[in-house]
Amino acid sequence: QAFGDGANKLATIMDTIANEYDVRLVAAVSAFDLSSISSKYENLEVWCQHLDAIEVGSNTGSLLPQNAQYHGASGTLLNHAENKISLETIESTLKLIPEEMITCVCAADVEQARAIAAFGPNMIAVEPPELIGGDISVTTADPDIIKNTVEAVKSVNPEVDVLTGAGVKNGDDVKMAIELGTIGVLLASGVTKAKEPEKVLKDLCNSLKKFSS
Repeated sequence: QAFGDGANKLATIMDTIANEYDVRLVAAVSAFDLSSISSKYENLEVWCQHLDAIEVGSNTGSLLPQNAQYHGASGTLLNHAENKISLETIESTLKLIPEEMITCVCAADVEQARAIAAFGPNMIAVEPPELIGGDISVTTADPDIIKNTVEAVKSVNPEVDVLTGAGVKNGDDVKMAIELGTIGVLLASGVTKAKEPEKVLKDLCNSLKKFSS
């Protein structure tokens, strides 16, 4: 579901639901799938799952930010729990990403989020690593980390938005995330591993739409 034909099938579902529910949905895809997905859908925002702190030059095997943008990426994730990088690398990478691209940096805890906020990304996603891919959402297991992260990030840079990640599965999790001060959610397995991903996405978006209205 996360690459190749599976990624395109899921992107088709996401594009339809984004239009139907009038919500912002973002597909963070592998660099290999950027072109095939970004060129097909009108309602779906497409980001690259990771980029490297490099400029045009001798960097074989690395992911060049400008090349991701060329192939349709309007944003990127950095420092996901499955691809961690140092604070120094986060800062240097952010400086090399084109201004037009949206940057979302993952943080494992409040203090890491506070440090990242000083670098000025567009978004920070708080994701306690022990809850990623689990059956319990961070909104239930540790709501204080969400609230405290929002407060910490805003105290450093009010322009940085915060997302809730880790274990998000349903509309109730989305509603709680918004109530705790974040602007949305970051999730993967809750949709990609679902038997009926369309049903799950509709539940997530329906809750968000009701909350916003």
